Amino acid sequence: MSNKHLLARSLQSVWHPCTQMKQHETFPLIPIQRGVGVWLYDADGQRYLDAVSSWWVNLFGHQEPRIKDAIKLQLDSLEHVMLAGFTHEPVVALSEKLSELTGLSHAFYASDGASATEIALKMSFHYWRNLGLPGKTQFISLKNSYHGETLGALSVTDVAIFKDTYAPLLRPSAHMPSPDFRLAEPGETAEAYALRCAAALEDYVSAHHAELAAFIIEPIVQCAAGMAMHHPIYLQRAREICTTYQVHLIADEISVGFGRTGTMFACEQAAAKVSGIADFICLSKGITGGYLPLSAVLTTDTVYQAFYDDSTVKGFLHSHSYTGNPLACSAALATLAIFADEPVLEKNQATATYLKNQAAGLAELPIQHLRQQGMILAFDVVTAQPHFAQRCYAEALKQGLLLRPIGHTVYFMPPYSISPVEVDFMLTATSNAIKHAL
Repeated sequence: MSNKHLLARSLQSVWHPCTQMKQHETFPLIPIQRGVGVWLYDADGQRYLDAVSSWWVNLFGHQEPRIKDAIKLQLDSLEHVMLAGFTHEPVVALSEKLSELTGLSHAFYASDGASATEIALKMSFHYWRNLGLPGKTQFISLKNSYHGETLGALSVTDVAIFKDTYAPLLRPSAHMPSPDFRLAEPGETAEAYALRCAAALEDYVSAHHAELAAFIIEPIVQCAAGMAMHHPIYLQRAREICTTYQVHLIADEISVGFGRTGTMFACEQAAAKVSGIADFICLSKGITGGYLPLSAVLTTDTVYQAFYDDSTVKGFLHSHSYTGNPLACSAALATLAIFADEPVLEKNQATATYLKNQAAGLAELPIQHLRQQGMILAFDVVTAQPHFAQRCYAEALKQGLLLRPIGHTVYFMPPYSISPVEVDFMLTATSNAIKHAL
Protein backbone atom coordinates (compact mmCIF):
# COMPACT_ATOMS: atom_id res chain seq x y z
CA MET A 1 0.00 0.00 0.00
CA SER A 2 1.42 3.39 -1.00
CA ASN A 3 2.17 6.20 1.40
CA LYS A 4 -0.18 8.42 -0.57
CA HIS A 5 -3.10 6.05 -0.04
CA LEU A 6 -2.35 5.71 3.68
CA LEU A 7 -2.17 9.49 4.12
CA ALA A 8 -5.48 9.93 2.32
CA ARG A 9 -7.12 7.34 4.59
CA SER A 10 -5.67 8.98 7.70
CA LEU A 11 -6.93 12.42 6.73
CA GLN A 12 -10.34 10.94 5.96
CA SER A 13 -10.78 9.12 9.26
CA VAL A 14 -8.30 10.25 11.96
CA TRP A 15 -8.54 13.47 13.96
CA HIS A 16 -4.94 13.99 15.03
CA PRO A 17 -4.11 15.47 18.47
CA CYS A 18 -2.90 19.00 19.12
CA THR A 19 -3.25 19.74 15.39
CA GLN A 20 -5.05 22.19 13.13
CA MET A 21 -6.06 19.57 10.56
CA LYS A 22 -6.39 22.10 7.73
CA GLN A 23 -2.60 22.54 7.80
CA HIS A 24 -2.25 19.03 6.44
CA GLU A 25 -3.69 20.20 3.13
CA THR A 26 -0.21 21.56 2.42
CA PHE A 27 2.00 19.91 5.04
CA PRO A 28 1.68 16.11 4.81
CA LEU A 29 1.64 13.68 7.68
CA ILE A 30 4.64 11.35 8.01
CA PRO A 31 3.59 7.68 7.71
CA ILE A 32 5.81 5.82 10.19
CA GLN A 33 6.20 2.10 9.63
CA ARG A 34 8.69 1.02 12.29
CA GLY A 35 11.11 2.19 14.95
CA VAL A 36 14.53 0.93 16.00
CA GLY A 37 16.59 2.53 18.77
CA VAL A 38 16.40 6.31 18.42
CA TRP A 39 15.21 6.08 14.81
CA LEU A 40 11.77 6.11 13.21
CA TYR A 41 11.37 4.81 9.64
CA ASP A 42 8.66 5.70 7.17
CA ALA A 43 7.28 3.41 4.48
CA ASP A 44 9.86 4.67 1.96
CA GLY A 45 12.78 3.85 4.27
CA GLN A 46 13.49 7.47 5.21
CA ARG A 47 14.57 7.65 8.84
CA TYR A 48 14.14 10.36 11.47
CA LEU A 49 16.05 10.64 14.73
CA ASP A 50 13.43 10.83 17.49
CA ALA A 51 14.86 13.78 19.43
CA VAL A 52 11.67 14.20 21.51
CA SER A 53 11.14 10.54 22.49
CA SER A 54 7.76 10.52 20.71
CA TRP A 55 6.20 13.13 23.01
CA TRP A 56 8.57 12.37 25.89
CA VAL A 57 7.48 8.76 26.51
CA ASN A 58 10.23 6.58 25.03
CA LEU A 59 13.04 6.00 27.52
CA PHE A 60 15.25 3.26 26.11
CA GLY A 61 14.67 3.43 22.37
CA HIS A 62 12.14 1.84 20.07
CA GLN A 63 11.89 -1.97 20.06
CA GLU A 64 13.54 -2.41 23.45
CA PRO A 65 13.57 -6.23 23.75
CA ARG A 66 13.10 -6.56 27.52
CA ILE A 67 9.93 -4.50 27.56
CA LYS A 68 8.59 -6.30 24.50
CA ASP A 69 9.30 -9.70 26.06
CA ALA A 70 7.54 -8.72 29.30
CA ILE A 71 4.40 -7.75 27.40
CA LYS A 72 4.49 -10.96 25.33
CA LEU A 73 4.87 -13.08 28.47
CA GLN A 74 1.95 -11.36 30.17
CA LEU A 75 -0.20 -11.92 27.08
CA ASP A 76 0.10 -15.65 27.62
CA SER A 77 -1.58 -15.49 31.04
CA LEU A 78 -3.85 -12.44 31.47
CA GLU A 79 -4.53 -9.50 29.20
CA HIS A 80 -6.99 -7.66 31.48
CA VAL A 81 -9.29 -7.96 34.45
CA MET A 82 -11.24 -5.23 36.20
CA LEU A 83 -9.41 -3.89 39.26
CA ALA A 84 -12.62 -3.30 41.24
CA GLY A 85 -13.00 -6.40 43.39
CA PHE A 86 -10.03 -8.17 41.77
CA THR A 87 -6.26 -7.86 41.78
CA HIS A 88 -3.29 -9.41 39.98
CA GLU A 89 0.44 -9.84 40.36
CA PRO A 90 1.65 -7.12 37.93
CA VAL A 91 -0.34 -4.31 39.58
CA VAL A 92 0.67 -5.41 43.10
CA ALA A 93 4.35 -5.74 42.17
CA LEU A 94 4.36 -2.38 40.40
CA SER A 95 2.67 -0.65 43.34
CA GLU A 96 5.26 -2.13 45.71
CA LYS A 97 8.15 -0.96 43.55
CA LEU A 98 6.77 2.54 43.06
CA SER A 99 6.19 2.82 46.80
CA GLU A 100 9.79 1.75 47.45
CA LEU A 101 11.12 4.30 44.97
CA THR A 102 9.00 7.25 46.12
CA GLY A 103 8.40 6.62 49.81
CA LEU A 104 4.66 7.06 49.18
CA SER A 105 2.49 4.17 50.26
CA HIS A 106 -0.45 3.65 47.90
CA ALA A 107 -0.86 3.78 44.10
CA PHE A 108 -4.01 4.58 42.14
CA TYR A 109 -3.92 3.92 38.38
CA ALA A 110 -5.24 5.52 35.22
CA SER A 111 -4.19 5.63 31.56
CA ASP A 112 -2.62 9.05 30.89
CA GLY A 113 -1.12 12.10 32.51
CA ALA A 114 -4.19 14.32 32.49
CA SER A 115 -6.16 11.54 34.18
CA ALA A 116 -3.48 11.34 36.87
CA THR A 117 -3.84 15.08 37.47
CA GLU A 118 -7.60 14.70 37.78
CA ILE A 119 -7.16 11.91 40.32
CA ALA A 120 -4.73 13.89 42.46
CA LEU A 121 -6.96 16.97 42.47
CA LYS A 122 -10.05 14.95 43.36
CA MET A 123 -8.22 13.00 46.07
CA SER A 124 -6.95 16.18 47.68
CA PHE A 125 -10.37 17.82 47.64
CA HIS A 126 -12.07 14.68 48.96
CA TYR A 127 -9.44 14.23 51.68
CA TRP A 128 -10.21 17.61 53.20
CA ARG A 129 -13.94 16.95 52.92
CA ASN A 130 -13.54 13.62 54.74
CA LEU A 131 -11.57 15.43 57.44
CA GLY A 132 -14.44 17.86 58.00
CA LEU A 133 -12.84 20.78 56.14
CA PRO A 134 -15.15 21.11 53.11
CA GLY A 135 -14.10 24.71 52.54
CA LYS A 136 -10.70 23.65 51.19
CA THR A 137 -11.73 23.39 47.54
CA GLN A 138 -9.31 25.62 45.65
CA PHE A 139 -6.07 24.82 43.84
CA ILE A 140 -3.03 26.85 42.86
CA SER A 141 -0.27 26.23 40.32
CA LEU A 142 2.58 28.11 38.68
CA LYS A 143 2.24 30.66 35.92
CA ASN A 144 2.88 29.03 32.53
CA SER A 145 2.18 25.61 34.06
CA TYR A 146 0.76 22.69 32.09
CA HIS A 147 -0.97 19.73 33.76
CA GLY A 148 -3.14 18.24 31.01
CA GLU A 149 -6.13 19.07 28.86
CA THR A 150 -9.09 17.50 30.63
CA LEU A 151 -11.26 20.05 32.42
CA GLY A 152 -9.83 19.67 35.91
CA ALA A 153 -6.27 19.61 34.62
CA LEU A 154 -6.93 22.65 32.43
CA SER A 155 -8.19 24.53 35.47
CA VAL A 156 -4.68 24.42 36.94
CA THR A 157 -2.96 24.90 33.58
CA ASP A 158 -1.77 28.35 32.48
CA VAL A 159 -1.04 27.95 28.75
CA ALA A 160 -3.41 30.22 26.85
CA ILE A 161 -3.61 28.29 23.58
CA PHE A 162 -4.92 25.23 25.42
CA LYS A 163 -7.03 26.99 28.03
CA ASP A 164 -8.65 30.14 26.69
CA THR A 165 -11.25 28.49 24.45
CA TYR A 166 -12.54 26.35 27.30
CA ALA A 167 -12.35 28.99 30.04
CA PRO A 168 -16.15 29.09 30.59
CA LEU A 169 -16.04 25.39 31.51
CA LEU A 170 -13.22 25.64 34.04
CA ARG A 171 -12.96 26.23 37.77
CA PRO A 172 -11.02 29.39 38.59
CA SER A 173 -7.58 28.93 40.12
CA ALA A 174 -4.66 31.18 41.00
CA HIS A 175 -1.23 30.95 39.38
CA MET A 176 1.87 31.74 41.40
CA PRO A 177 5.00 33.45 39.98
CA SER A 178 7.10 30.89 38.12
CA PRO A 179 10.65 30.35 39.43
CA ASP A 180 11.81 29.95 35.79
CA PHE A 181 15.33 31.41 36.01
CA ARG A 182 14.90 33.20 32.66
CA LEU A 183 12.56 35.62 34.46
CA ALA A 184 15.16 36.70 37.03
CA GLU A 185 16.36 40.29 37.15
CA PRO A 186 19.80 41.04 35.67
CA GLY A 187 22.43 39.90 38.15
CA GLU A 188 19.95 37.90 40.20
CA THR A 189 20.92 34.24 40.65
CA ALA A 190 18.55 31.37 39.91
CA GLU A 191 18.50 30.53 43.63
CA ALA A 192 17.74 34.09 44.69
CA TYR A 193 14.96 34.37 42.16
CA ALA A 194 13.49 31.01 43.27
CA LEU A 195 13.45 32.24 46.86
CA ARG A 196 11.75 35.46 45.79
CA CYS A 197 9.04 33.43 44.03
CA ALA A 198 8.70 31.21 47.10
CA ALA A 199 8.13 34.31 49.22
CA ALA A 200 5.29 35.31 46.88
CA LEU A 201 3.87 31.80 47.21
CA GLU A 202 3.92 32.08 50.99
CA ASP A 203 2.21 35.45 50.89
CA TYR A 204 -0.67 33.96 48.92
CA VAL A 205 -0.93 30.69 50.85
CA SER A 206 -0.85 32.43 54.23
CA ALA A 207 -3.80 34.59 53.17
CA HIS A 208 -5.86 31.85 51.49
CA HIS A 209 -4.93 28.55 53.17
CA ALA A 210 -8.40 28.03 54.66
CA GLU A 211 -9.78 27.58 51.13
CA LEU A 212 -6.76 25.87 49.51
CA ALA A 213 -6.70 22.12 48.97
CA ALA A 214 -3.40 21.79 47.09
CA PHE A 215 -0.54 23.38 45.19
CA ILE A 216 0.38 21.44 42.03
CA ILE A 217 3.82 21.91 40.50
CA GLU A 218 6.01 20.45 37.77
CA PRO A 219 9.26 19.92 39.72
CA ILE A 220 12.47 21.43 38.31
CA VAL A 221 11.26 21.73 34.67
CA GLN A 222 8.01 23.22 33.37
CA CYS A 223 8.13 21.40 30.06
CA ALA A 224 5.27 22.88 28.03
CA ALA A 225 6.36 26.35 29.16
CA GLY A 226 9.39 25.99 26.91
CA MET A 227 11.48 23.78 29.22
CA ALA A 228 11.45 26.43 31.96
CA MET A 229 13.94 25.32 34.63
CA HIS A 230 14.17 26.37 38.25
CA HIS A 231 16.41 25.95 41.27
CA PRO A 232 15.44 23.07 43.63
CA ILE A 233 15.36 25.46 46.60
CA TYR A 234 11.90 26.43 45.39
CA LEU A 235 10.63 22.89 46.00
CA GLN A 236 12.11 22.86 49.48
CA ARG A 237 10.43 26.12 50.39
CA ALA A 238 7.15 25.09 48.77
CA ARG A 239 7.11 21.95 50.91
CA GLU A 240 7.75 23.96 54.07
CA ILE A 241 5.05 26.47 53.18
CA CYS A 242 2.46 23.80 52.34
CA THR A 243 3.21 21.96 55.59
CA THR A 244 2.94 25.12 57.68
CA TYR A 245 -0.43 26.07 56.25
CA GLN A 246 -1.93 22.57 55.77
CA VAL A 247 -2.03 22.57 51.98
CA HIS A 248 -1.21 19.48 49.92
CA LEU A 249 1.71 19.55 47.49
CA ILE A 250 1.13 17.61 44.26
CA ALA A 251 4.25 16.82 42.25
CA ASP A 252 3.41 16.48 38.56
CA GLU A 253 6.29 14.29 37.38
CA ILE A 254 4.42 13.09 34.31
CA SER A 255 7.07 14.46 31.95
CA VAL A 256 10.12 14.70 34.20
CA GLY A 257 9.99 11.39 36.05
CA PHE A 258 12.05 8.25 35.43
CA GLY A 259 15.44 9.83 34.96
CA ARG A 260 14.71 12.76 32.66
CA THR A 261 16.18 15.42 34.94
CA GLY A 262 19.19 13.40 36.12
CA THR A 263 17.58 11.78 39.15
CA MET A 264 14.93 9.07 39.11
CA PHE A 265 12.35 11.68 40.05
CA ALA A 266 12.88 15.42 39.83
CA CYS A 267 11.72 15.87 43.44
CA GLU A 268 14.82 13.99 44.58
CA GLN A 269 16.89 17.06 43.77
CA ALA A 270 15.25 18.74 46.74
CA ALA A 271 14.81 15.70 49.02
CA ALA A 272 16.15 12.16 49.26
CA LYS A 273 12.70 10.70 48.57
CA VAL A 274 9.66 12.05 46.78
CA SER A 275 7.78 11.69 50.07
CA GLY A 276 10.03 14.41 51.50
CA ILE A 277 8.46 16.88 49.09
CA ALA A 278 5.09 15.63 47.86
CA ASP A 279 1.80 14.44 49.29
CA PHE A 280 0.94 13.16 45.82
CA ILE A 281 3.07 12.33 42.79
CA CYS A 282 1.60 11.99 39.31
CA LEU A 283 3.43 9.61 36.96
CA SER A 284 2.92 8.67 33.30
CA LYS A 285 4.78 8.99 29.96
CA GLY A 286 8.04 7.12 30.66
CA ILE A 287 6.49 4.73 33.18
CA THR A 288 6.10 2.00 30.54
CA GLY A 289 9.14 3.01 28.50
CA GLY A 290 6.79 4.33 25.84
CA TYR A 291 5.02 1.05 25.12
CA LEU A 292 1.52 1.22 26.59
CA PRO A 293 -0.73 3.88 28.14
CA LEU A 294 -0.49 3.99 31.94
CA SER A 295 -0.45 6.56 34.69
CA ALA A 296 -0.32 6.39 38.46
CA VAL A 297 -0.87 8.65 41.44
CA LEU A 298 1.10 7.77 44.57
CA THR A 299 0.08 9.22 47.91
CA THR A 300 0.69 8.92 51.63
CA ASP A 301 -0.86 6.54 54.14
CA THR A 302 -2.34 9.59 55.86
CA VAL A 303 -4.34 10.41 52.74
CA TYR A 304 -5.29 6.76 52.22
CA GLN A 305 -6.55 6.38 55.77
CA ALA A 306 -8.85 9.40 55.40
CA PHE A 307 -10.87 7.38 52.85
CA TYR A 308 -10.83 4.11 54.83
CA ASP A 309 -14.31 4.02 56.35
CA ASP A 310 -17.53 2.04 56.63
CA SER A 311 -19.26 4.70 54.54
CA THR A 312 -19.10 4.11 50.78
CA VAL A 313 -19.34 7.82 49.99
CA LYS A 314 -16.12 8.42 51.91
CA GLY A 315 -14.32 6.05 49.53
CA PHE A 316 -12.56 7.32 46.42
CA LEU A 317 -15.18 6.46 43.81
CA HIS A 318 -13.12 7.04 40.69
CA SER A 319 -12.34 4.50 37.97
CA HIS A 320 -11.92 3.67 34.35
CA SER A 321 -12.29 0.32 32.65
CA TYR A 322 -8.57 -0.32 32.11
CA THR A 323 -7.36 0.76 35.56
CA GLY A 324 -4.19 -1.18 36.41
CA ASN A 325 -4.14 -3.11 33.13
CA PRO A 326 -1.80 -6.14 33.49
CA LEU A 327 -0.07 -5.60 30.14
CA ALA A 328 0.74 -1.97 30.92
CA CYS A 329 1.85 -2.85 34.44
CA SER A 330 4.14 -5.55 33.03
CA ALA A 331 5.70 -3.01 30.69
CA ALA A 332 6.24 -0.67 33.63
CA LEU A 333 7.82 -3.45 35.70
CA ALA A 334 10.21 -4.22 32.84
CA THR A 335 11.07 -0.53 32.61
CA LEU A 336 11.87 -0.36 36.32
CA ALA A 337 13.88 -3.58 36.04
CA ILE A 338 16.15 -1.91 33.49
CA PHE A 339 16.81 0.88 35.99
CA ALA A 340 17.54 -1.73 38.67
CA ASP A 341 19.79 -3.92 36.50
CA GLU A 342 21.78 -1.23 34.70
CA PRO A 343 23.46 2.03 35.76
CA VAL A 344 20.95 4.03 33.72
CA LEU A 345 21.32 7.30 35.60
CA GLU A 346 25.11 7.11 35.49
CA LYS A 347 25.06 6.45 31.74
CA ASN A 348 22.64 9.33 31.30
CA GLN A 349 25.02 11.61 33.17
CA ALA A 350 27.79 10.77 30.71
CA THR A 351 25.46 11.28 27.75
CA ALA A 352 24.19 14.57 29.18
CA THR A 353 27.75 15.82 29.65
CA TYR A 354 28.63 14.95 26.06
CA LEU A 355 25.44 16.63 24.83
CA LYS A 356 26.24 19.78 26.82
CA ASN A 357 29.80 19.96 25.52
CA GLN A 358 28.80 19.42 21.91
CA ALA A 359 25.87 21.84 22.14
CA ALA A 360 28.35 24.64 22.84
CA GLY A 361 28.84 24.70 19.07
CA LEU A 362 25.30 26.05 18.67
CA ALA A 363 26.55 29.41 19.95
CA GLU A 364 27.05 30.49 16.33
CA LEU A 365 23.27 30.64 16.05
CA PRO A 366 21.11 33.51 17.37
CA ILE A 367 20.19 31.75 20.61
CA GLN A 368 19.98 32.54 24.32
CA HIS A 369 19.36 30.75 27.62
CA LEU A 370 21.11 27.52 26.67
CA ARG A 371 20.11 25.33 29.60
CA GLN A 372 20.15 21.71 30.66
CA GLN A 373 18.69 19.48 33.32
CA GLY A 374 19.82 15.88 32.93
CA MET A 375 18.63 14.49 29.61
CA ILE A 376 16.73 17.67 28.74
CA LEU A 377 18.61 20.41 26.89
CA ALA A 378 16.94 23.54 25.54
CA PHE A 379 17.62 27.00 24.19
CA ASP A 380 15.60 29.92 22.89
CA VAL A 381 16.03 31.15 19.32
CA VAL A 382 16.07 34.92 18.91
CA THR A 383 13.89 35.58 15.89
CA ALA A 384 10.98 37.68 14.71
CA GLN A 385 9.79 34.85 12.46
CA PRO A 386 6.16 34.34 13.60
CA HIS A 387 5.98 30.76 12.31
CA PHE A 388 9.40 29.68 13.53
CA ALA A 389 8.24 26.52 15.33
CA GLN A 390 6.41 25.13 12.32
CA ARG A 391 9.20 26.08 9.91
CA CYS A 392 11.89 24.57 12.15
CA TYR A 393 9.89 21.35 12.53
CA ALA A 394 9.52 21.07 8.74
CA GLU A 395 13.18 21.83 8.06
CA ALA A 396 14.28 19.31 10.68
CA LEU A 397 12.27 16.59 8.98
CA LYS A 398 14.17 17.33 5.77
CA GLN A 399 17.35 16.77 7.76
CA GLY A 400 16.11 13.40 9.08
CA LEU A 401 15.25 14.71 12.54
CA LEU A 402 12.06 14.82 14.59
CA LEU A 403 12.03 18.11 16.54
CA ARG A 404 8.96 19.78 17.97
CA PRO A 405 9.86 23.33 19.06
CA ILE A 406 7.68 25.06 21.64
CA GLY A 407 7.33 28.59 20.31
CA HIS A 408 10.90 29.86 19.94
CA THR A 409 12.27 27.17 22.27
CA VAL A 410 14.14 24.28 20.68
CA TYR A 411 14.71 21.35 22.99
CA PHE A 412 16.08 17.82 23.01
CA MET A 413 14.60 15.01 25.09
CA PRO A 414 15.96 11.92 23.28
CA PRO A 415 15.78 8.27 24.30
CA TYR A 416 18.50 7.35 26.78
CA SER A 417 20.02 4.93 24.26
CA ILE A 418 21.24 7.75 22.01
CA SER A 419 24.92 7.37 21.11
CA PRO A 420 27.58 10.10 20.77
CA VAL A 421 27.45 9.73 16.98
CA GLU A 422 23.70 10.18 17.07
CA VAL A 423 24.04 13.20 19.37
CA ASP A 424 26.38 14.77 16.83
CA PHE A 425 23.90 14.08 14.04
CA MET A 426 21.06 15.57 16.11
CA LEU A 427 22.98 18.79 16.78
CA THR A 428 24.17 19.22 13.19
CA ALA A 429 20.69 18.60 11.81
CA THR A 430 19.22 21.04 14.32
CA SER A 431 21.69 23.75 13.37
CA ASN A 432 20.88 23.30 9.69
CA ALA A 433 17.14 23.32 10.36
CA ILE A 434 17.28 26.53 12.39
CA LYS A 435 19.35 28.29 9.74
CA HIS A 436 16.81 27.40 7.07
CA ALA A 437 13.85 28.28 9.32
CA LEU A 438 14.98 31.81 10.14
